[in-house]
Amino acid sequence: MQIKISVEKKVLRTVRRTIAEHRMLAVGDSVLIGVSGGPDSVALAYVLHTLAAEYSLRLAVAHVNHCLRGDDSDRDAEFVADTARQLGLPFYIEKKDVIQFQQREHFCLEEAGRKVRYRFFDRVCVAYGFNKIAVGHHGNDNAELVLMNLLRGSGPLGLSGIAPVRDGKIIRPLIRLERSEIVDYIAEKKLTCVADASNSDLSFRRNRIRHHLIPELEKSYNPAIIKTLNRLGAILRSEDQWIERLLRNDFSDCISVEAPGIVRINLKPLQGLDLAARRRIVRRAILTAKENLRRISLGHIDDVLSLIDKNPGTGSINLPDGIRVVRLAAELTIGAGQGGLAANDDGCDDSSAVAYRYSVAAPGTLNIRQAGAAIKLTEIGAEDLPDFSAVGKNLAFFDLDCLQFPLVVRNRRSGDRFTPLGLNGTQKLKKFFIDNKVPGLQRQLCPLVLSGGNIVWVAGHRIDDRVKVDSATRRILKAELLLA
Repeated sequence: MQIKISVEKKVLRTVRRTIAEHRMLAVGDSVLIGVSGGPDSVALAYVLHTLAAEYSLRLAVAHVNHCLRGDDSDRDAEFVADTARQLGLPFYIEKKDVIQFQQREHFCLEEAGRKVRYRFFDRVCVAYGFNKIAVGHHGNDNAELVLMNLLRGSGPLGLSGIAPVRDGKIIRPLIRLERSEIVDYIAEKKLTCVADASNSDLSFRRNRIRHHLIPELEKSYNPAIIKTLNRLGAILRSEDQWIERLLRNDFSDCISVEAPGIVRINLKPLQGLDLAARRRIVRRAILTAKENLRRISLGHIDDVLSLIDKNPGTGSINLPDGIRVVRLAAELTIGAGQGGLAANDDGCDDSSAVAYRYSVAAPGTLNIRQAGAAIKLTEIGAEDLPDFSAVGKNLAFFDLDCLQFPLVVRNRRSGDRFTPLGLNGTQKLKKFFIDNKVPGLQRQLCPLVLSGGNIVWVAGHRIDDRVKVDSATRRILKAELLLA
């Protein structure tokens, strides 16, 4: 006589194997569970609650009310709160108008919702000491993404689907379960859930794949298409990780982070690599600048390579989500978000600028995050003044009585001019950079110190002649450019 195993036992067995295989949890972890109120996330909350004692877990529930469905959204939030109470878990709920966020930040609606959720989850983790975030993606979600990316023409990374663990923090314990198993689990335990009508909206491509394409593939081509697509994703993810390890040294040789959101590719070592390796290096650089690869396709990667191959000297292109790519001689600079690259308006051949501006009320140290540098200002006496011939370009001295505080430290702007030490008249900053062969990216990041609206120091290069120390100087300001 064959003993029938309950659905719950089967589900727990699969989840335990998934947790062990991907090292999702360690004993004593604090896990924040993202719960929407749908079957997947409700099942996740109950499964982890069952396993909590086994792993000595501290659990809590988090939910974002996206304000997309009026009273239904409020109902979902209250349902999640009730579910957390039934489980005896603390819960954290935020109400956020995602439409307003989307319009302000210029994301698609799905991406805007994702960013709002994960930013909230991250804030809760920091505030309350959670080290893991569990979300309810399962095998059907993964299969749908693999198929959707296949239709888009994605490469191995896109076809590898949803990562079981991301950044060592976001975990997906249900990723090896199919939707039917979760539905059976919910039914067996007699759990209630809420339905999101948007999951049936066929204007979304993913819903058309879920409700039309996959059922047709199951019926006419492969009844096990979900398992097949998940297997394909797992194989490609494993091979993709292996190739990434092989290219580790090439990544280091070619890619450097200049500032948050700004990444430079050294083109010399890149040029000798195979096309597949070059694509991966460009993709890694974009990922580093943008922090994700959403809306970045193989076509975008090849557009960047075309900029390298077909535009010697200078050139630029724009990619989705505000990414700007600038080619300057043997450098390629990729900028994203607030710290990224924006079009310049002065006709400069380097055609980009990284906007930053600081006010300095008194001597001290100023950290310039965007430039990866700091400026230290110290008042000294004449007796401490060194031999100018023995100091480097990152050290400067000013007649303090010629300066007006607060000073301003910023990067270049259209039309900037100053009087370089030793010259009688003013010179355009652009011409100064060109004459002194300052590389394009350095031009954008170079700190400029201003007094009374006038540039008095192009940090690391030259002071203004009008603030130099001379025989009449009584008070001296020492300035040091400290590079990270």
